Amino acid sequence: MLERGKLDRGVVEIVDTESLVPTDHLLRKIDAAVDFNRIYEMVAPLYSEDNGRPSVDPAVLFKMVLIQHLYGLPSLRRTAEEVSANICYRWFLGYTLQEETPHFSTVSYNFRHRFTTETVDQVFAWILEEVAEAGYLSPKAVFIDGTHIKANANTKKQVKAAIPVASKHYVQELMDEVNADREAHGKKPFDDDDEPPMPPKKRKDNTSRKKLARRKKDKTRMVTKSVTDPDCGLFVKGSHKRQFAYEAHTACDSHGFVLETVVTPGNVHDSVAFDEVYDKVTEAFPEAESIVADSAYKTPHICKKVFDDGRVLSTAYKRPQTMKGGHEWWKYTYDEFYDCVICPEYQILKYATTNRDGYREYKSDPRICANCPTRELCTHSKDCVKTVQRHVWKDYEELADDARYTPKYRELYKRRKEAIERVFADAKEKHAMRYTQYRGLAQVTNWVKLKFAAMNLKKLASWKWKEHFLCWFSRLFLSICTRNPAAAQCGPQFLDRLTANHKNVIGS
Repeated sequence: MLERGKLDRGVVEIVDTESLVPTDHLLRKIDAAVDFNRIYEMVAPLYSEDNGRPSVDPAVLFKMVLIQHLYGLPSLRRTAEEVSANICYRWFLGYTLQEETPHFSTVSYNFRHRFTTETVDQVFAWILEEVAEAGYLSPKAVFIDGTHIKANANTKKQVKAAIPVASKHYVQELMDEVNADREAHGKKPFDDDDEPPMPPKKRKDNTSRKKLARRKKDKTRMVTKSVTDPDCGLFVKGSHKRQFAYEAHTACDSHGFVLETVVTPGNVHDSVAFDEVYDKVTEAFPEAESIVADSAYKTPHICKKVFDDGRVLSTAYKRPQTMKGGHEWWKYTYDEFYDCVICPEYQILKYATTNRDGYREYKSDPRICANCPTRELCTHSKDCVKTVQRHVWKDYEELADDARYTPKYRELYKRRKEAIERVFADAKEKHAMRYTQYRGLAQVTNWVKLKFAAMNLKKLASWKWKEHFLCWFSRLFLSICTRNPAAAQCGPQFLDRLTANHKNVIGS
């Protein structure tokens, strides 16, 4: 056997490259599923027809990157080596066995300096269009979540830096709601912090001085930044190791096709990046009826935004934060008619004020609380005052809680593990998205979008292939039924059941 192997190495044969690629190979399915000529239309403005040397085919460059993400290759250098040695990869790119494949530096240079973020977005949108035209897209229920990607940064090379606190984009809307609520309760509305304070007239105005101090206060926070990659953020979750990471905030449909993704530093909370993902998805797919997300997205602003748009937020139970060892949260009952809170001892907590964060404060009578038998279970305040806060948009959170108890949205939330969670699992286990070798937010964003585009393309090609096989099997079975009278009796019922279970067959 060993000598036969040695003798066969120098044999010269005439082979057909087409015959060397299996009929059910993934790249063959992808080549039959979409037309890569669309890439030429997208990149046409980026090339010059009469200047410079002849360039490498742009479709070849994109196909090489797709190969990298389809098979989970760690780098373009490794991808170029695999393309040079793999016959199937050569066939997919249109190269013969003797042709020299593009160098990895050529691919890297084009994606760094020629192809822009808009080009990558166009490729991602084009594959989604192909999915929609095939009838596989189901965006009525949108699943949103985020996953962390380890950055290419050394945790030992870090510095402390002061960055300005990012103001919430809905701060003006919230402030208008707060001022309206304060006026409804007979309180003075908050003035604009950007306005200069009123100068004192005859005497010192302590209030004006406090306002001036608050306005001059440097609104910054200290964060840990990487020297290697300043765009990433320090990620710490539970007992996990501290590491620099990015986070891909992603939305998908019920079939697992990625609809949109937004990449942020790893220290950005899911609820902060929700608006950008939500706005992009709803703009592209206005037919979306419900948003499915975990408890991290259950905030007053998100609930208000979703329900005001005429959609339903399906989310999980979020445990209220109460004093350890104290009364349960549900023992404090809010009376909407009288606008007060009733404590476990059936005493009334009256409205006190509405703060700048949008919370109404309900406070108890200290004379009653001083002699309360369960005061230690309620508050440890020296003034014997219990304060209960309720957000001005709390009603929207209660709508989300009501939806959670309905059978429709309860079953919809259970499908998270089959949709968005499976997308992240496949991306990390099969497509090497646990860590990235790129640096910078722009490069990592392009890398993530191309990876999700490859995943969408893979699923589209597989489903089309199964559908083609199903149609071929149906025609074959009908031809048998026409020749066999016994099979003709059960043939239509069998085909009806096969057609009814078509989606289950494809998704398996």
